[in-house]
Amino acid sequence: MVKAIIDIDNRTNQVLNIVKAQYGLKDKSEAIEKVVDIYEEEVMEPELRPEYIDKIKKIRKEKSIKVKSFEDRYGLN
Repeated sequence: MVKAIIDIDNRTNQVLNIVKAQYGLKDKSEAIEKVVDIYEEEVMEPELRPEYIDKIKKIRKEKSIKVKSFEDRYGLN
């Protein structure tokens, strides 16, 4: 776990207190983690998520299959 000293404005402090109360969290550190989790799920593009990268790596290791082109399949050449 990383420890950090941060400066936040009053509005951010209030929002973190609301998140903390809303989700029944123990402290503002947990509130920050919750906000980041929500951001990751709702805003972050899937290709930037760590689990997406792991999924792609797993797929790349799988054996591929050869597929005929549309033209070859339907004799359009």
